[in-house]
Amino acid sequence: MKSSRLLLISVAVVTGAGAFIVMSGREPPPPPPAVEPVAAPAPVIETVEVLVAAAELPMGQTLKAPDLRWQIWPRTAAGDGFLQRATAPTALEDTVGSIVRNPFLSGEPIRREKLIKANGSGFLSAILPSGMRAVAISIDARGSNTAGGFILPNDRVDVLRTARDEDASRAGSGDVQTAETILSNIRVLAVGQTVQERNGERVVTGDTATLELTPAQAEAVTLAQKVGQLSLALRSLADAGQTAPQAAAEPQADGSVTVVRYGVAKQMPRR
Repeated sequence: MKSSRLLLISVAVVTGAGAFIVMSGREPPPPPPAVEPVAAPAPVIETVEVLVAAAELPMGQTLKAPDLRWQIWPRTAAGDGFLQRATAPTALEDTVGSIVRNPFLSGEPIRREKLIKANGSGFLSAILPSGMRAVAISIDARGSNTAGGFILPNDRVDVLRTARDEDASRAGSGDVQTAETILSNIRVLAVGQTVQERNGERVVTGDTATLELTPAQAEAVTLAQKVGQLSLALRSLADAGQTAPQAAAEPQADGSVTVVRYGVAKQMPRR
């Protein structure tokens, strides 16, 4: 074999061995970087501006501009009765001067059905339902004839009349007193000058209780107060569903008053 060919073979062997040594001593390539998962974008919540109470608004309060504010509200949670800025841009200005019929919590959306446009009238006449009358009766401020003073505005009561039984007295039975319920399920509008429970106060005292009555009931109560003493019996909250008064009093041509209770009519003569 020629020396030149041996030289080429030797060079090739040495080169291959060197390449093998170099490759075997090199560190393996690092692993590719981990791909971080990309979070999906949060859904966009559509919002509207709703008129809300800026603070607690008690019943009877006349609204002023600082009592109201616009609040961002989810569109899907905005009820039909909410006042939205997009559809009623002047709602805040239009609501100023209204009287609160039912209390609002701070941040509660304003609803027109819970407000009264008094137009200069007094609060009591503004909240009185059409066709009804507000009649005040005398009560004992100590609560002796008002369930110990635990009767509050918006409670429901029965009206009891206590009077001397003239027929029994004429028959020689002595001084006989009688008591009867003349009206049932009557709403109390106010006690004294208080038209709502105030600051969590559980007892409201006063010299008068103002009742919500029909015109005929107003006549019966006025007459009964002249000929006897009236007391109020507090009704259970379980009777709250019975919103219509259960008794009705109708004046008769002879001057007497017929009181209807539970379907039974009874005449109260004028004395």
